[in-house]
Amino acid sequence: MPDKTDIETFLAQVESHQNIVHKTSFLYSQSTSDREDLKQEILLQLWKSFPSFEKRSNFSTWMYRVALNTAISFKRKNSSGLRQTGSDPEQTAKAQQPANSDDLRDLHRAIAKLSKIEKAIIMQWLDERSYEEIADTMGMSVKNVSVRLVRIRNRLGQLVTEGDQT
Repeated sequence: MPDKTDIETFLAQVESHQNIVHKTSFLYSQSTSDREDLKQEILLQLWKSFPSFEKRSNFSTWMYRVALNTAISFKRKNSSGLRQTGSDPEQTAKAQQPANSDDLRDLHRAIAKLSKIEKAIIMQWLDERSYEEIADTMGMSVKNVSVRLVRIRNRLGQLVTEGDQT
């Protein structure tokens, strides 16, 4: 059982980086109920994994890693038929964005079309994490992150442009 100091440290760290949980659940879930379920699952996995956090990296880097792995597992469960929401990502994006944020809605719609890995990389980049932090979180080289980000940004540009034409 963790002591009171560990619990307080964990809660303070999670609270200061709660945007990681929110962004991850938004990008990897399509319905409100799935998003809430994923948030709870991420928090549970963070708590279970906290005793093994070795502090070799920043807490936020470790938190991203746990959140992304949990989200990818969660998405696999959903796509394997264990849970079906029948939700359309484009409709969900439209419903959740204010009417005056067309550009943001278009970006979210385009991000929804990316692969799991691409979503994870672009999410961290949009969160202004350094290439080194992204590389550490994703388990790849800084050069690989750089190359992938160029490709992802180009693909997002194409997807947004295609969306404008429809």
